Amino acid sequence: MHTYPIPMVPGPVKLPQAILDVYQTNYGSADLEVEFLELYNRTEANLKAILGTEKQVIIQTGEGMLALWSALKNCIIPQDRVLSIATGVFGHGIGDMASLIGAEVKKVSIPYNETISGITEIEDAIVTFKPKMITAVHCETPSGTLNPIAELGQLKNTHNVPLLYVDAVASAGGAPVLSDEWHIDLCLGGSQKCLSSLPDMSFLSVSDTAWEIIHQVDYVGYDALRPFKQAQYENYFPYTPSWHGVAGLNVGAELILDEGLDNSFLRHEEVAGYCREKLIEMGFSLFPAPDAIPSPTVTAVNVPDGIEWPEFDTKLRQHGLVVGGSYGPLAGKVFRLGHMGTQADKELVRQALHVLDEVKP
Repeated sequence: MHTYPIPMVPGPVKLPQAILDVYQTNYGSADLEVEFLELYNRTEANLKAILGTEKQVIIQTGEGMLALWSALKNCIIPQDRVLSIATGVFGHGIGDMASLIGAEVKKVSIPYNETISGITEIEDAIVTFKPKMITAVHCETPSGTLNPIAELGQLKNTHNVPLLYVDAVASAGGAPVLSDEWHIDLCLGGSQKCLSSLPDMSFLSVSDTAWEIIHQVDYVGYDALRPFKQAQYENYFPYTPSWHGVAGLNVGAELILDEGLDNSFLRHEEVAGYCREKLIEMGFSLFPAPDAIPSPTVTAVNVPDGIEWPEFDTKLRQHGLVVGGSYGPLAGKVFRLGHMGTQADKELVRQALHVLDEVKP
């Protein structure tokens, strides 16, 4: 397989050596050894710090989409009402996922290049629709935007909506996530973004209200959450856990916490600011609207005039740079630089910008 010296895909990101080392270790059986339970508990504590919660954090074997599906299937049943705040590909996608489960879904659709800015429309929808769950995406990676969640959480609390579901896969560790303060009931994360590990683990925080609903729904399946409620106390997990995956996730979390959460946030913000400033100086146009909140973990850029995305992508790769395209209505129109986790590195971004400056039409 060909690899690239300047990796800037917005996940999976470049792996640090400490995580590569984890996957070269022969661990014992996670079902039998007390050391695994100790590792799981330590990893949960680290993830609680990153997600800003005192509630239980469940760690699942499977890429981040597992948590997105799991939180829906364990908490809603057909005809339940779900209000989907859709500012991009994933916001719309989560609403569609809820529809596939049988929920009655109402979407508050916001242009892909914007972020949640006014709450009147959302509040009106809450009052009239009376949802069981509100869903939102913190960082819309295909759009390079970061939604403010605090006001949404306040609305949820004011109007007694049982559940707030937030996809924080591409923000946790690279931007503040305050699950308890923002009244988030299900805060979802993945291993391959800011935590700089492999795309093999997902995790989510679960509030007391969410646990009550999980027990009522009593969903059964590989992604069932109910068996995790007592798993640590009984040292009996619903399936054989991935010792490698949990160890990699823990190393990624510890790298962030050893740096300091505030320092990690600052690093991501500084690198993102540098990236955007230089792109504009080079003549590129950023995708997010001027009044939208840009994400500190990913920058979305309009594909330059005069060249099609496949050709542009090929030329970048020929110069050793790999970036991400986009999805849905943005496919072929937008490309993305993932400055998250190990890639929130000013020197790496400088190299990427040099290539972009050389290749632009």
